[in-house]
Amino acid sequence: MKMNRTLTVARLLLVLSALGLASACGRSSEPASKAASEPAPRRSIEAIADDFLAAYLERYPTMGTYYSIPGARHDRLFDNSPEALGAWEDREDAWLAELDAIGEPKDVGSRDWVSYGVMHQQLEGSIATRVCHNELWQASTTTAWYTALPFVFDVQPLDTPDLRQQALTRLGAVAGYIDTEIANLRNGLELGYSAPRITVEAVPEQVRALLKPDNPFLNMGGRADDPAFAKKVQNLFDSQIAPAIERFATFIEHEYLPKAREDIALSANPDGAKCYPALVRSFASIQPSAEEIHKLGLEQIAKIRAEMQTLIDENFGGGSIEDFLRRVNTDPQFTFDSEDAVLKYSQDALAAARAAMPRAFGHLPKADVIIKPYPAYAESGSGEYHPGSEDGTRPGIFYIAVKNPQHRSRAAQLSTLYHETYPGHHLQVSIALALGDKFHPVSKYFFVSGFGEGWALYSERLADELGLYPAPIDRMSMLSDQGARAARLVIDTGIHTMGWTRQQAVDYMKANTAWASVDIENEINRYISFPGQATSYMLGMLEIRRLRTEAQQQLGDAFDLRAFHDRVLGYGNITLPMLDESIEAWIAAQKSAGN
Repeated sequence: MKMNRTLTVARLLLVLSALGLASACGRSSEPASKAASEPAPRRSIEAIADDFLAAYLERYPTMGTYYSIPGARHDRLFDNSPEALGAWEDREDAWLAELDAIGEPKDVGSRDWVSYGVMHQQLEGSIATRVCHNELWQASTTTAWYTALPFVFDVQPLDTPDLRQQALTRLGAVAGYIDTEIANLRNGLELGYSAPRITVEAVPEQVRALLKPDNPFLNMGGRADDPAFAKKVQNLFDSQIAPAIERFATFIEHEYLPKAREDIALSANPDGAKCYPALVRSFASIQPSAEEIHKLGLEQIAKIRAEMQTLIDENFGGGSIEDFLRRVNTDPQFTFDSEDAVLKYSQDALAAARAAMPRAFGHLPKADVIIKPYPAYAESGSGEYHPGSEDGTRPGIFYIAVKNPQHRSRAAQLSTLYHETYPGHHLQVSIALALGDKFHPVSKYFFVSGFGEGWALYSERLADELGLYPAPIDRMSMLSDQGARAARLVIDTGIHTMGWTRQQAVDYMKANTAWASVDIENEINRYISFPGQATSYMLGMLEIRRLRTEAQQQLGDAFDLRAFHDRVLGYGNITLPMLDESIEAWIAAQKSAGN
């Protein structure tokens, strides 16, 4: 999700094709010996970025659909075969070698500085995590294909006969994609890789939910107002997709689960001990040790618990934090009486947040965001954001959990909403997508978790500054979510490097957050099956808070919160080290201007 210069994919590919043709023609006019003896001229960062983005969109074609990138085709899926992966890794190695030969640009904030930093992070992180062989064990309720692929058909464009034909072509590739996933997972088992059994047990039931009539594949047929198209979609689903879904569910039940590992630590996989720090670095873009992360989590938990205790003492008659956090999920005064009530509560808060944004930002995106309940096949989720189109015409979507409303507390709602919508993910991602042509488009589309999730967690506290938690129980939602992200530092490192049990992790989360028990159970499974990612939230937020504090201290009365936020979000999706450089340069410029 990062980049800036607004080149359409079609134009980009045409430019690259033309460059390739010109280069070939030039070589053909020279003697073969001379052409072979001369090294290829060093390419510019801009040219590498053009090549990298075009290749990335070719390899991951659904990205063009998710962002409605002009000129993108919508008729293919990601090639998940081992052969395609090997070829892609060769290209990654070549791009990184080119960037390293050039070196990082010194002009902070320049177009080349942004492009270089974004690409270097993307490539370095991808190469470092090869040791994990993630493609061989993505079988959990968090990582299996069905948690992401079906959503693309919710946003598949269908406005013209050609687009509907592209949709059918893409739909026809789904069964083969599923079968390749089965082959990859089977190969993983043979090589000693698997997802932990506890995180896979619910997969057959969840994936079979896609066999029900209300699923993204069939729903796409109804969106086009074209009976012939809908019939073709139904035929493809019945003849190809449904049998493939059943093959996957049966494979998991009868072949995968009996062989899946019981140990929840990543170290149970080959090279798992090497994999964990690589994942932390890839997600966070910084690399503290597991011990440092664990210690930082304990320190943050202590601070947040002190805030919780004060809130309980002043507003709820005192008592222990643990008792209150469990009470808020069962006491009717703190819970909902229907799924519709959960949805309306979130929609009302979204409207209030949207109205408050001009107080904290000078630049706001035009793209809107809407709220939808999770579909049945993904109802184990606890809240997630899907970006809208690049031009802002298709809104982002915030999926929320509404199941079991009588056990779903208000103390677990608003903070997540602000994290995912305004001023969190939707605001940040939409600003990145609308940056125009000041920077290369590479700063738009690649999500750096340490920056993006750090910003979203920072946004939860910012919402408090903006008065968006109207009641004490609502403010507890912020402290609860802050506690959960601090607990993640403790739990994630505990599970994967310190021998923690799953129950130990569940108990720790229950003691420090007001999340519903069902959500906690699902979240712990997420940390088990998706190592490292959960640490990026608090690591990123603390860095943003540190930089804001430094700016306030150095600028004093001249500090402008709106200008600070615009600077943080003004380069798209960057790394935490890049953010540090950017804010330090901004502080220096503000001080110079003041003099």
